[in-house]
Amino acid sequence: MMAPASNGQSSDKGLFDFLDGVNRSSALLGNMWGLRSWLSRYGVVLAIEETDESLGNVTGGTKTGSVADGLTQILLQMDTQRAMGHYGGLFNLSLLNLHGNNISTSNLLSLQTASGIGGDPGTRLWEMWYDQKFLEEDRLDVKLGQISVDQEFMVSNNALYFINTSSGWPMLPSTDLPGGGPAYPLSALGLRFSARPVNGTQILAGVFNGSPTQRQNGDPQQLDPHGDSFPWGGGVLAIMEAQFSYPALGSMVEPGQNADLGWTYRIGAWYDSRSFADQRWDTQGLSLDNPASNGQAMQHQGDYAVYAVADRLFWRNANNPNQTLAWFARIMGTPLADRNLIDASANAGFVLHSPFIYRAPDTFGVSVDYAHVSPDAAALNADGNLYGAAQPVRSSETVYEMTYQYQLRPWIQLQPDVQYVINPGAGVTDPYLTGARIANEWVIGLRTNISF
Repeated sequence: MMAPASNGQSSDKGLFDFLDGVNRSSALLGNMWGLRSWLSRYGVVLAIEETDESLGNVTGGTKTGSVADGLTQILLQMDTQRAMGHYGGLFNLSLLNLHGNNISTSNLLSLQTASGIGGDPGTRLWEMWYDQKFLEEDRLDVKLGQISVDQEFMVSNNALYFINTSSGWPMLPSTDLPGGGPAYPLSALGLRFSARPVNGTQILAGVFNGSPTQRQNGDPQQLDPHGDSFPWGGGVLAIMEAQFSYPALGSMVEPGQNADLGWTYRIGAWYDSRSFADQRWDTQGLSLDNPASNGQAMQHQGDYAVYAVADRLFWRNANNPNQTLAWFARIMGTPLADRNLIDASANAGFVLHSPFIYRAPDTFGVSVDYAHVSPDAAALNADGNLYGAAQPVRSSETVYEMTYQYQLRPWIQLQPDVQYVINPGAGVTDPYLTGARIANEWVIGLRTNISF
């Protein structure tokens, strides 16, 4: 039996409304058939993000080729004021599913990996914490739980537009801290304090487990594949950071007055109390590359580094306030060359918002990332050559990146990206060419970000 015409019209209208909602909503699934509204009544926010990318090196590396990888993030947050009438509380739970392969381990062997979402495939708990605000105007808040440090510390907001992993978590702690530190896709139990003594100034301080995993040897993501081990007692990682911003939070713009060009500066330091292996010498005082070495590295107690970050907006189009140009820079260093592979790292670049007319949501950026191998780690390579290893002496690695974020719809973004890696691995030996360095690499790719 043919369905009544009115049913077909209703179906067509429903489809039209759905498609119209997709075009206008910031999430592909919109209200998720009422689920988000229902959760909101209890103070709960649900966010699902899917990031997929294909990256390939057309030159250099141990081989050329392309690799696909992806990340699914699920975030649940509950506002205790809305949920139970308790002011200032926020509970956070986030899960990750990593899938695909990592081009930096399979093709590039670079220190500064080509993708910031790369990691061992699997599903894991990322963060689980509770944050409570105190004092008038919320000038103090305390966070406790399983925390990923890179979400607040050492951050350059403008650098986050780029795909290379060094634009997020810096190269120095990623290489030198046990397990790469409590940063994506890992986290650690800890306590974080945030204070705003005066407007425009914020002090962050935190103490965390000294390593995201209990053991130091092995792949940290494999040692805790699901993120549910919650190790404790592995020393202490302490971080403190001071942030200075202009205009200050709450600053007002008078009618007819142009908004000021803002900036944020950060200075900070971290200290980890765990023991760290010497980069060159064993427990007998012999080079680790000496055939007579016992292979047991000398141990050193504790490690630290200092850093500075700057984000500054320096130009705004008078005729198009959406079109702005900002620069960023971040430097980090440690004088302890004996226990660190990387003794200095740096990032710098600029981002142009609304680069073309009628493309207000888009962003174009160019950056450079630099990592320097410590003198002791380089000396180990030279020692090896004395004993016939015939290997390059590592020095530094530099990555240039150019990226463009194209907002196709409010819920989907396309990001073509080009990277050029100079001296991959800081001059690491090509495993297929004895004594030769890996050639410089051109890496091209496309990332897709979808909000569900």
